Amino acid sequence: MRNPGARLRAAGAGLSIVFAAMPAAPAAQAAGLVPAQAEKPEMMENCPGLIAQGRPSPRPVSLRRATLEPDQVRLTFVGHSTFLIESPRLVRIATDYNDFVKPPVLPDIVTMNHAHSSHYTDRPERGIKHVLRGWAEQERPARHDLHYGDVRVRNVPTNIRSFGGATERHGNSIFIFEIGNLCLAHLGHLHHTLTQQQINEIGRIDVLMVPVDGTYTLDLEGMIEVIEALKAQLVIPMHYFSSYTLHRFLDRVRDRFEVETHDTPSIVLSKATLPAKPTVLVLPGR
Repeated sequence: MRNPGARLRAAGAGLSIVFAAMPAAPAAQAAGLVPAQAEKPEMMENCPGLIAQGRPSPRPVSLRRATLEPDQVRLTFVGHSTFLIESPRLVRIATDYNDFVKPPVLPDIVTMNHAHSSHYTDRPERGIKHVLRGWAEQERPARHDLHYGDVRVRNVPTNIRSFGGATERHGNSIFIFEIGNLCLAHLGHLHHTLTQQQINEIGRIDVLMVPVDGTYTLDLEGMIEVIEALKAQLVIPMHYFSSYTLHRFLDRVRDRFEVETHDTPSIVLSKATLPAKPTVLVLPGR
């Protein structure tokens, strides 16, 4: 099992796997995961969905699958790095699909990354129509641009650190989901800050799913830089192993983001219900 995190912390409960610790490593750029940059990159291109202003916060809903309006998306945090994304035409997408944490319904599309076995499976269930792996063989970049029903799924490859500390080129993908007039992005098992080219290719994001462990993935300072570069109006934490890890991230961003917590793991989002101020929304999961 690969373990590419730049810095590792003993990880905890909730999964049927054990992550081996490895020594702390220098920052991702210094280690050669991405080239050094003279200036902090900024987003220049827009995803088709534009950010709404002056609107109420997203509203929590029950896990009952109520009919969605054409401009709505249902997002459910299943746990770890897995979300269930549902479109108005009930196209179902599961992120970082794996054998340990699964959504309650069979998805039509699954995305995967291969940093650890909790982010992919070699045995996807029959009936899944599209299996999108975020890596390719021989360190070639995976490229996806899938149009299915009322959704578009595309990816932007990034590098990861292998268990031995070497750089594995194109070992992770950031997946972007365009549904209605919303753009959602899942950072996967991100290990480095983003280049200007990657930021431009991703585009402006409305909703960003972010790993916040700060050890197996990118450190918190780097991850906050990525969040600010992508300018998402709604940020949803994932890939944390304890309340301590989660609150360590929340404490770091309270001075620049609103922080909200919901009792339900499922929300319905639309352009009109995006928060007026940049907000971190914590959804319960396992």
